[in-house]
Amino acid sequence: MSLPQMPPLQRPTRADARRNYDLLIAAARQAFLEHGQEASLEEIARRAGVGIGTLYRRFPNRRALLEAVYVEEIQSMCEGALKLLDLPPYEALVTWLSDFVDFAVAKSAVARELVESLGKDSEFFAGCRVSIESTASLMFTRAQEAGEIRRDVDPLDVVKLVGGMAHSSGKPDEVHRMLGLVLDGLRATSPAAR
Repeated sequence: MSLPQMPPLQRPTRADARRNYDLLIAAARQAFLEHGQEASLEEIARRAGVGIGTLYRRFPNRRALLEAVYVEEIQSMCEGALKLLDLPPYEALVTWLSDFVDFAVAKSAVARELVESLGKDSEFFAGCRVSIESTASLMFTRAQEAGEIRRDVDPLDVVKLVGGMAHSSGKPDEVHRMLGLVLDGLRATSPAAR
């Protein structure tokens, strides 16, 4: 099984440029997690151990860096779903939804800043949504076909619900507790729901 392509990222092919790219993404991910919209590009370059010129050669502006961090995280989460396919369907779904909660909580500041600059209906977010929706459909369909969750549940409704919980709370423990309630409601408990 495969997932649809995400918005393309221009990853460098040279080893040293790729190393710098990876260092910048990791530093930006951490800085945005810690400081949200207040994270400075100078601090990100310093954390990555590169000069600010290296950052700007790779990412000409703040938005380009935000987009790269966001897409890298979505790709990682969606590719991670494929690794879960060896698990029983319900266990794979629960694990993926838990990963989705962690992603949504950690990326809420990045998402807000991108929505402000791009708009929530932008082509960028449309591409990201396709990947998340395809992954959710894959995970839910497996669990539904195994009779482990209700067949009348639309995966996109659950993704929106879980994403909304993550954005409104911002507290991982609280959102994981609420996810448990959602998962209890998904279980196939009667023949009509199967």
